[in-house]
Amino acid sequence: MAVRKERMPSLPEAELDVLSCLLQQRRQTARDIREALAPVRPMAHASVVTLLTRLEAKHLVRKEKGPQGKAFVYEATQEPAQVYRSLVGGMLNRVFGGNGMALVHSLFEAKPPDAGEIDQLQDMLDRMRTQRAKGEAHE
Repeated sequence: MAVRKERMPSLPEAELDVLSCLLQQRRQTARDIREALAPVRPMAHASVVTLLTRLEAKHLVRKEKGPQGKAFVYEATQEPAQVYRSLVGGMLNRVFGGNGMALVHSLFEAKPPDAGEIDQLQDMLDRMRTQRAKGEAHE
């Protein structure tokens, strides 16, 4: 998967749902996406194809001929982590005025982490402290 370095454009919610589906499942047909999104966002097949065409025009999705029939297989052009960073960074600035603690606080109020996630968070914080200490030692 080619990694693009440019800033991700702002996306309407429907396009974001389709892109999210591709990021989670990697390669999918329009039918696969429509079926995956049906419980949360029912759409006609033509609507999914239109959204994929828009994402392709924004260089966020690419398509290739599928192995059978007329269906195209779609995939995101960016790695999930890169897309997530861009989306969260945009939301951090637009919604939270750059206040990362407010974003994290809101996130954990909306969905508190379970015990395993708390352990992962602690590991991440420990790594960040270690990196910061190394950086300060070199200054």
